[in-house]
Amino acid sequence: MPSLATELFREIRPGLFRVLAGSNAAVYVDVLDILEREASERHLGITREEAMTIVGEVIARHPLFTPEDPELERPATDQFSALPLREKARRVLDYLAKPEIGWVLDEQLHNWDRVIRLDAHGVILIDAIRKIARPDAAVFTDKLQGVCVALTSYAEFANAPFVHLENCLTLARGGLTELRGIEKTLLRLMERQRQAATLGDIYGVVFDQYTEQVGRTCYAELVRAQLPTRLDEAHARIRVLQSDVDLLHKMQHEVMRRDGLDSAMAMSRARMRLDELARTIELVQPLADEIDRRTAEFARRSLARSRYLQEVVGARRSQIKDMFERINGALAGCRLAELNQLISLPRLSLPDGRLLAGRDSLYEPPRRRSLEENPPIDDDVSEAQRDLAKAQLRAVARESLTVARANRFVEKLAGGKGARIASADLPVENKDDVADVIAVLLHADSSDARYRVEVSRINGETAISDYDRKLDCSLERFCLIKK
Repeated sequence: MPSLATELFREIRPGLFRVLAGSNAAVYVDVLDILEREASERHLGITREEAMTIVGEVIARHPLFTPEDPELERPATDQFSALPLREKARRVLDYLAKPEIGWVLDEQLHNWDRVIRLDAHGVILIDAIRKIARPDAAVFTDKLQGVCVALTSYAEFANAPFVHLENCLTLARGGLTELRGIEKTLLRLMERQRQAATLGDIYGVVFDQYTEQVGRTCYAELVRAQLPTRLDEAHARIRVLQSDVDLLHKMQHEVMRRDGLDSAMAMSRARMRLDELARTIELVQPLADEIDRRTAEFARRSLARSRYLQEVVGARRSQIKDMFERINGALAGCRLAELNQLISLPRLSLPDGRLLAGRDSLYEPPRRRSLEENPPIDDDVSEAQRDLAKAQLRAVARESLTVARANRFVEKLAGGKGARIASADLPVENKDDVADVIAVLLHADSSDARYRVEVSRINGETAISDYDRKLDCSLERFCLIKK
C-alpha cells in the first residue's frame, strides 16, 4: 500500500499548505474563510468582482500585509504598500488561483462571466481549520457504557459475533475521542485561567466556561458512568471471547463470507479485532484518571489564582507596594531580628478594630474537634441540605467586599457622571452600609471601579487628617467622584 504522503500529494500540490505556513497565514485564512462561505451559498460560485471586494476588505483590516518572496509579482515588496487596494486584492486572488497553489478555482462561464470557487480539497481543509479554531463543546455520551453492555450480551454475539465486535470497536474509539475532547477542553480552560488578569476573568472561566462546558455535563456524566467496575467486566469478557473456539470459528466464517478471505486470513482478522478492542479499552481508564487529575489541578489553580488576584488587585496595592519598596531599600541585606530599631514608617491608617486579644497578637489557639463534629459526608444530599448550601453561598456572595458591590453602592447615590459626594454625605445607616463604604475604599484604584476617590489630606498636602463619624466608625474625610 502506498504511503499516506504519496497518496496525499497525488491529489493536491504542496502549495496548498504553503499558504497556511507563512507569515501571512492569518490574512489568507480570513480570505479563504469568507470566500468559501460566500461561494458555498451559490451554485456557480461568486463573481470575480465580488471576490476582489471580499479580499480587499480583508486586506484593509491588515494594513501591514506584504506578500512573501514566493508570492511576489512586480512591483517589488517595498512597492506593494503603495498599490491601490483593488490591485492588492487582484494580486492576492491570482496568487491563490495559481495551479501550484490550487486554493481558488477561477473559471469562465459560457457567457464569458468569471466566477470564483474554492477547490474541493480546500473546502475540506477550511472546514477542519474551523473545527480546530472553534471546537465543539466536550461531550461524554454512553458509547463506552454501550461497549460494556454489548460485550455482556451473549445472545447477540452468538448470532453475529464479528458484526457486534466491530460495533463495539467503533463505540470504543468514539468513547476515547470524547475523553480526549474533555482533556483538551480542560487544557484550554487552564490556559485561559493562567491568562486571567482580573477576578471577573477568573470567575468567568470557572463558573461560566468550566461549569457549563465540563462540570455540569461531560465530567458529571463521566463520574456517573462508574467506568472502573464496568471496564473490569469488559476485560474479563474479552478474555473469554479470545479463548472461545466456537465463537472464533463463527467470526472466521462471517469474515470469509463477507470479505472473501481465506480461512487463515479471516481468523487472523477476527483475533486482531479482539486484540484491538482490548487495547482500546485498556486506554480508557488511564485517560479517565488523567481527566480526574487535571480537573483537580484546575480547581486548585482556580482557588490559588483567585486568592492571588484578591491580594494584588486591591485598591491600595500601590500604597502597600511603595511601603515595602521603602523597607527593602532601607533594610537591604538585613534581617528584622538583627535590627535594634526599625526605620521610621508612615503611620498606618487602621480602622477602630476591636480584637479579643488586642492588637498585640492575632494568635488563635487550635481547637480540638471530636468525631461527632465532623460526620462523614453522605453521597445522597437532601433538598433541605441543597437549599441550606445555596443560602450560605448567597450570604457569602452578598457580604463579599467586591468591586461589584462598591459599584452598586455608588450607583444608588444621587447624581450622574462627574457628581462629587463628600464622605460626610454618604448614607450610612447600618453595618451593611459600612461594609459598602469599605468596599468603595478598597477598590478605589481598581480598573473596574466606576468611580474614583480623592482624599482631602492628600489633595491639601497636609499631615492633619479630618474624620467623619459614621455609626461607631471614624472615616478619614474623602470625596467620591462618579465616572
